[in-house]
Amino acid sequence: MIIELTSADLAADSRLDDYTRLKDVKLRSKIEPERGLYMAESANVIERAIRAGHHPRSFLMSKRWLPTLEALISEATGAPDGAQVPVFVADEDVLEQMTGFHLHRGALAAMQRPILPSLDELLATARGGQPARRVVVLENLVDHTNVGAAFRSAAALGVDAVLVTPQCADPLYRRSVRVSMGTVFQVPWTRLESWPGDITILQKAGFTVASLALSDDSVSLDDFASLPALQGPDARLAMVMGTEGDGLGRRTIAASDYTVKIPMDHGVDSLNVAAASAVVFWATRGIGTQQH
Repeated sequence: MIIELTSADLAADSRLDDYTRLKDVKLRSKIEPERGLYMAESANVIERAIRAGHHPRSFLMSKRWLPTLEALISEATGAPDGAQVPVFVADEDVLEQMTGFHLHRGALAAMQRPILPSLDELLATARGGQPARRVVVLENLVDHTNVGAAFRSAAALGVDAVLVTPQCADPLYRRSVRVSMGTVFQVPWTRLESWPGDITILQKAGFTVASLALSDDSVSLDDFASLPALQGPDARLAMVMGTEGDGLGRRTIAASDYTVKIPMDHGVDSLNVAAASAVVFWATRGIGTQQH
């Protein structure tokens, strides 16, 4: 179902509604989950989504990208023309008129949003079907770029799962997916239903819960990673990273087992949450393994 578009078609086909006003972050953040979809941008990201088992609703691309993407479309739909899945193609000016930005990465795909696992299910299976050893909680992050960067670091540094709080930005929003380079499809994740109440579930599952925050009783990251409780193959760790402006909530810190800080020089008090997550993931990479 390859469908060539002109400007006159944009208001006539309701299937194109998925692609309109993509630059309106507040609008898209609301309607995409409501419609059960997310947007995959670029051939590489679309490929990772398809390899993760996600299903396309439709494709949108400039005409010159169609030959490059035919094999990927065929893999996802069973036919190079998309079979029953619409493949919309148009000149680049028409695409920009529809989406509100220049589609310089070649293609978009409206993907069916997968059903997220429960917290218990995720903790039991996140490590390649085995119980998770190391997870991160993203508390109320509002910047999609930071969410995507945290996922990319989690994938690169072996974190088993990402948990996002009810008010955290959507990991499947277009910018999050793009910044993560598609690793949001590789790292198991779910959205928590009750926070900080779910800290109790983590603790009952054997996780040491560490809030990354500055407080009078903060333990340095180096000392924390060396604690006896975090040694050996049965150790489990949940790292909680806070929102960009206010940091972690007081109730979160109070319910955690430890408060941990990254040692700083030159009077710097903190790092951006994306940078901090990479540092913490690296420093704790041996936890839950035979040797630390």
